[in-house]
Amino acid sequence: MNLKDKIYLAGHQGLVGSAIYRMLDDQGFSNIIVRTHKELDLTSQAAVDIFFQKERPIYVILAAAKVGGIHANNNYPADFIYQNLMIQSNVIHSSFLSNVKRLLFLGSTCIYPKAVEQPMREEALLTGLLEPTNEPYAVAKIAGIKLCESYNRQHGTDFRSVMPTNLYGINDNFHDKNSHVIPALIRRFHDAKINNNKEVSVWGTGNALREFLYVDDMALASIFVLGVDKDLYEVNTKPMLSHINIGSGEEISIRALAKMIKNIVGFEGKLVFDDSKPDGPPRKFIDISTISDLGWQPSTDLFEGIAITYDWLKKHFKD
Repeated sequence: MNLKDKIYLAGHQGLVGSAIYRMLDDQGFSNIIVRTHKELDLTSQAAVDIFFQKERPIYVILAAAKVGGIHANNNYPADFIYQNLMIQSNVIHSSFLSNVKRLLFLGSTCIYPKAVEQPMREEALLTGLLEPTNEPYAVAKIAGIKLCESYNRQHGTDFRSVMPTNLYGINDNFHDKNSHVIPALIRRFHDAKINNNKEVSVWGTGNALREFLYVDDMALASIFVLGVDKDLYEVNTKPMLSHINIGSGEEISIRALAKMIKNIVGFEGKLVFDDSKPDGPPRKFIDISTISDLGWQPSTDLFEGIAITYDWLKKHFKD
């Protein structure tokens, strides 16, 4: 990849997209194209076609998506499947029409079946039923993978897919009701600290195991996969099983995670686990041997990443 090559980054304001933008900028890429939703509605095929005809990017990173927690996925399933299908279909098809050299599609490990052998390998795709609460979103992401693979087979394009594990980091969503586990715990302990609360309650027994990846590592992995030589990529994947897992390669219990965040935030009260609330799946861990074989490894350990994230929150979040 040439530092002056035109790169279209869709979804540059989100958690992952903003990190990819920062990492591209840090590496010296000087021709990054972005558009806000108001400037370009990715669910409109006509608008996307006009944009691609005008800009003619050489590379495309598709990080744009409609995302949300369990509540949103349960209450707006049609929105999640429709909007994500439209965004993906429009960007991928227009990338083909405008002869984009290479496209990278970002998905999610929710594509894997609910009951699947751990750690989850890429081969587990489409081998069982999905988690019902986010099935529409997962189906859309699976369709994105298959769109990329089908265009590659029929038209000889070079469209690739990466599936990240649970991500966290700066520019995350710290909403107290619909954020993911790390930002939710950071916010909960932070609020308890400034309000001098005596305890913080965490759902479940704390025994469930989870994997987390700092978002800057995900951004660097994305740029790495985008830049991998086509022959090397094809050697390490299969034509209709070409997506690549991106993770940290490490697990931690929710109990240990909560204690770590408690210490980083400096909350001195009591930590309580409410075992009347569900734990969720006992384990969610992905196999990252494919990306490791290609030569990439994460570089930010969990403690460091959470500390950076909390420092960012304190500077940007108003109590």
